[in-house]
Amino acid sequence: MDAIRKVLVVDDDPVVGRSFDRVLSGKGYAVITARDGEEALNKLRNEAYDVVFTDIKMPGMSGLEVAERVKAKQPWLPVVIVTGYGSEAHEARAKAAGVSGFLNKPLSPEMIEESAGKAVLEKEAAVKAAAAAPAARPEYAVTANESRLKNIALFFAAPFVGLAYLVAFPFIGLGMLVWMGAREMMKYRAAATAVVIAKNIALAAVMPFIGLAYVIALPFIGLAMLAWAGARAMMKRPGPD
Repeated sequence: MDAIRKVLVVDDDPVVGRSFDRVLSGKGYAVITARDGEEALNKLRNEAYDVVFTDIKMPGMSGLEVAERVKAKQPWLPVVIVTGYGSEAHEARAKAAGVSGFLNKPLSPEMIEESAGKAVLEKEAAVKAAAAAPAARPEYAVTANESRLKNIALFFAAPFVGLAYLVAFPFIGLGMLVWMGAREMMKYRAAATAVVIAKNIALAAVMPFIGLAYVIALPFIGLAMLAWAGARAMMKRPGPD
């Protein structure tokens, strides 16, 4: 291992801390211990660590709460739960907090070394991912610069746009009046067209009855005309001397 990895072991039993130190100190790790959650959080605020091992059952703050608070502040930092009181509820809460592992006592040297190595690799991957993330930022920076340039251009163009609106406003108003008048005329034309169509339909419906009336009335009209012509002829005839 090229660099010294700092391991924080949180347990109120000093034997556990000595076990980690005995297994890891000769393999490139520096083991620092804390007796409770408050001491552990203080150490984490003042120093950088590569992995945290914490017991669950401790005076004051539980190891699960320590894990939750560590992951909330430093989500890239691996946390491994170590306990002799494992349960499904504890494991579920630990996984929900985002811990890297869950070890049950008693611990063997192999378990400690394997868990530490896995946690360190996890942190290295998280750090690399975080370092690679800024590569995508230039795109956002360009977008932000484009937005600033657009805002500046709009600021300088605003007076000319306003002047254009003032000049064009009368013509726009006249255009709207003409358009509204034409629309109203179209409405009247449409109404007139509807009236003409209605008249034509009415005439088409009434025409057969009008023709029948003419056929029935025609003989009487002819007789009346003959009587009127005869009476007129008799009125013109001279009387006896």
